[in-house]
Amino acid sequence: MNVEIIVFVVYLLFMLGIGVFFFIRSKGGSDKTYFLGGRQMGPWVSALSAGASDMSAWVLMGLPASIYAAGIGQAWIAIGLGIGYTISWLVEAPRLRRFTIAADDSITVPQYLTNRFLSKSKALQIICAVIFLVAYTVYAASSIKACGTLFNTVIGMDPTLAMYLAALIIIGYTFLGGFSAVCWTDFFQGMLMLAALLVAPIFALALIQGGQAATTMAELPEGYWNLFSNWKDVVSGLGWGLGYFGMPHIIVRFMSVRSDKDLRKSAKIGISWTVLILIFSVASGCIGHLLMGDLADSSTVFIQMVRFLFPALISGILLSAILAAAMSTADSQLLASASAFASDVYKPVIRKGKASEKEMLWAGRVVVLIIAIIAVLIASNPNSGTIMGLVENAWGVFGAAFGPAIMLSLFWKRFTFEGAVAGIVVGAVVDIAWLAFLGSTGIYEIIPGFICGLIAAVIASKCSKAPSAEVEALFDKAVNLKD
Repeated sequence: MNVEIIVFVVYLLFMLGIGVFFFIRSKGGSDKTYFLGGRQMGPWVSALSAGASDMSAWVLMGLPASIYAAGIGQAWIAIGLGIGYTISWLVEAPRLRRFTIAADDSITVPQYLTNRFLSKSKALQIICAVIFLVAYTVYAASSIKACGTLFNTVIGMDPTLAMYLAALIIIGYTFLGGFSAVCWTDFFQGMLMLAALLVAPIFALALIQGGQAATTMAELPEGYWNLFSNWKDVVSGLGWGLGYFGMPHIIVRFMSVRSDKDLRKSAKIGISWTVLILIFSVASGCIGHLLMGDLADSSTVFIQMVRFLFPALISGILLSAILAAAMSTADSQLLASASAFASDVYKPVIRKGKASEKEMLWAGRVVVLIIAIIAVLIASNPNSGTIMGLVENAWGVFGAAFGPAIMLSLFWKRFTFEGAVAGIVVGAVVDIAWLAFLGSTGIYEIIPGFICGLIAAVIASKCSKAPSAEVEALFDKAVNLKD
């Protein structure tokens, strides 16, 4: 236990050190540098940062727990995510990077959607920022909750105290280093996550084949290995893939890449990394059930498996991957919320465009602090739900609200500002309403939310005045933009 504690401390200090480094390096930098890294991210960093910011602690705790408890039918979540992630890199990413540059070099998703239509209205930016602040607070709570579970299981620390400690470290390097610190910490965390998910299931499988399994195949529940046991699992699992088209903290990575050439490299790296992560996350749940047998808390299956397999030094390093997964997502969410508030609410609405770059940076940092505190309070509430449940709720809102609007803005010249507003509002409202009143149907709320948001966006665009010649010219410019 003492060795594992030392490993955790060294790892956390390393992450904080990255934040200090980029804070010193970027002194005097602009808001574009703090919130988007100056669009200077290379292919490896942008790819692994996008993946790590997506694959939070749920990929090491939530998804294996679902597979462990309910069977291979839950693997449709991984299948849906793999398909959606691949399409987002190959189809959405190239256009989004070019469109954000053409749209007055936008650095946030709300800013891009407003500039895309050359609109002076701040309604869209405010609506987006409100959704960001609410959904990201819930999302960040899931990551912080995972840190509490990890420290409580491994070293017996009070989970609430552990949540505050993890939040303090995350706030530290995000507050100081901004986007560059977040991306570089995500890069190292992504490598660690992949190593842990590759090593643990392979070693566990070797032990099982050597006769050390606590549970045999025959003792598993009936239908455990049936991939098509429930059509609702199939539909809802595939629906998870829709989230990628509107997930701000992921697609902002597309905007930050240096060039189209680097973007193509990033796509290959990012897709390969994510597919491997998803495959071995599913494997961890299945193999963990065979090796460990019945556990009181299924969310600890990966933790228990690693501690069973390896000596303290190795287990400490591999379990740091859970910290990596939780922190790499929480930091991205905090930064995305901060950038949305500072760029889309504070400067244009509160300060009427008079805020200096230094003032913008500090407004964003204050938001990082506030959201992190609220997220800790949610995570420490015993009734806040499971890690996977919190992720599912936030993921659904983002995908349903922003996915249709962003994709239409990139591929439909007739799309209008009114259509974007309608699509975002309807998508978010339907998603939340379905969760609240029809969640018992077993259909993931992102599916009806995304469909209704798409329909509302198209109808509102058709019913509103056609885009001006200037807006159409911006669309054409973005399509034909070259590095």
